[in-house]
Amino acid sequence: MTAPVGRLAPSPTGLLHLGHARTFLLAYWHIRARSGRLLMRLEDLDGPRAEPRYADAALEDLAWLGLDWDGPALLQSTELERLNAAISKLLGQGLAYPCVCTRGDIRGAQSAPHAEDVEPRYPGTCRGRFASFSEAEQKSGRAAGARLLVPEGAVVIDDGVMGSCDWDVARDVGDFLIAKRDKAPAYQLAVVVDDHAEGVTEVLRGRDLLPSAARQWHVQTALGIPHPSWFHVPLVTDAAGRRLAKREADLSLQELRAGGTDPRAIVAWAARSAGLDVGERVNASEVTPHFDLGRLPRTDVRLDPSALAMLKSARY
Repeated sequence: MTAPVGRLAPSPTGLLHLGHARTFLLAYWHIRARSGRLLMRLEDLDGPRAEPRYADAALEDLAWLGLDWDGPALLQSTELERLNAAISKLLGQGLAYPCVCTRGDIRGAQSAPHAEDVEPRYPGTCRGRFASFSEAEQKSGRAAGARLLVPEGAVVIDDGVMGSCDWDVARDVGDFLIAKRDKAPAYQLAVVVDDHAEGVTEVLRGRDLLPSAARQWHVQTALGIPHPSWFHVPLVTDAAGRRLAKREADLSLQELRAGGTDPRAIVAWAARSAGLDVGERVNASEVTPHFDLGRLPRTDVRLDPSALAMLKSARY
């Protein structure tokens, strides 16, 4: 069998935290345990939020944990030509269309908007209105993005951790952006195009991104490229059950590193959370031969104050 190809794909929009550390360690072990190739991609297309200092910190943090990858790290923003080519292809084939709607327009078109909605469903306002970006912008006086024309019906994602999941993107999200109004490629398209170009066959990431797999399935189908194997793992939460997040300024790996924490303690904590019997401190490479994703608990990992204090106090 062909060796699997996976990737680590941090977004340099903030400092990595313990939740990232666990997910990246799982991705590392899952590929390395089967003698696969592991690539590094820095997904820096998120406008002004993506900063070089966060990219540098991510690489330093992951190396500090003992992770390695094959080849140089790819900066996603250096591959805009192939991303824009994919957008043009979809527009040219009538599988996507220009859109000048703002988020406010979309919310206003909903019959019963809910404040807790993270992303309002797009009602298809710009479907069939414009033949090109230039026409859309001339007629509307607004900048135009591009949306994928999503077919009706559910898709089934056979996830290696969460099992079989049905997602009806047309019903729940509608036609979603593949290019933002500033013409930057949107995440759902960029990740698909880059994974395919780099030969990625497996994607392991947090379960919060499971809904994205269905959208990416539609992009892959429209572009005529194969679907990878997906593995969406449970998250790390705080004592109250809240997912750790960059924007909440949760304790970062950089802070732990600066405070003298032994990274082997973090690796051991992550390994135990994955069902492995290891000591209090272990190197990432030492875990690899024993890793089996089938032993991974399917529930989130709660990081209570005592566990966090233990990690912070585990000095060299």
